[in-house]
Amino acid sequence: MTLEERVDDVSEIVTEKPRVSRPRVMDEVTEAIASDIFSGRYKPGHSLPTENELCTAHGVSRTVIREALKVLAAKGLILTRPRIGSVVCEEDNWNIIDAQVLAWHASNALGDKLFDAILEARRAIEPLVAEIAASRATMREIADLEAACDGMANAGEDIVVFSRHDIAFHQTLYAASHNPVFRQIGGMIDAALTATLRATAVISVDHRTNAVVVHRELLEALRMRNQPAAREAANRILDLAAHDLEIAKKNADS
Repeated sequence: MTLEERVDDVSEIVTEKPRVSRPRVMDEVTEAIASDIFSGRYKPGHSLPTENELCTAHGVSRTVIREALKVLAAKGLILTRPRIGSVVCEEDNWNIIDAQVLAWHASNALGDKLFDAILEARRAIEPLVAEIAASRATMREIADLEAACDGMANAGEDIVVFSRHDIAFHQTLYAASHNPVFRQIGGMIDAALTATLRATAVISVDHRTNAVVVHRELLEALRMRNQPAAREAANRILDLAAHDLEIAKKNADS
């Protein structure tokens, strides 16, 4: 640790405010800078303020700022070079399926482009996953899928509960493929899936009832080991998701 960093640390200790743990402070500062990037305050190709300016803006030491910048760089949001500073990366370099990045992005309103990309990826993957799961799902996994369907059906108007069970259904579906690659992909898109399901859950109870119906169709296809029916049901789920996504977009614009 440099002398300058030690002085910064001491200045934090002697302040009259209660000391907050560094990990918590660092997380808050990291999220704040990320939010400024996602909101467009710091645009791709443009430099972030200097470390000293960021210290002043956030009221923290250079050590905290440097730790925050390391996290942002690891997630592809910025590129830091000696003597140059930190530059915001182009959006194509952002690790948008990272759970933390997606959470930061969601707090600034996920763009239609990203929602559409997530749905497109699901369309390419989930019907095949469902088809494979129809021949490989264990009785325990089928029971877990049924429990998730029941949870969705019994959620009533509670969007959070509905989304939680919807997410659990899709997580179990990927696991039921018993394909390590698909399971890894399922884990990678988990955060993206969570964001889209929660966004599209903000619809009427009638529409959520339709979602329960098509999820049960997929469940029954898996139970009967009917692979074509499983693929077809998965496609119907995604058709409904696309419809609900359009409703969510219109609600956001109104």
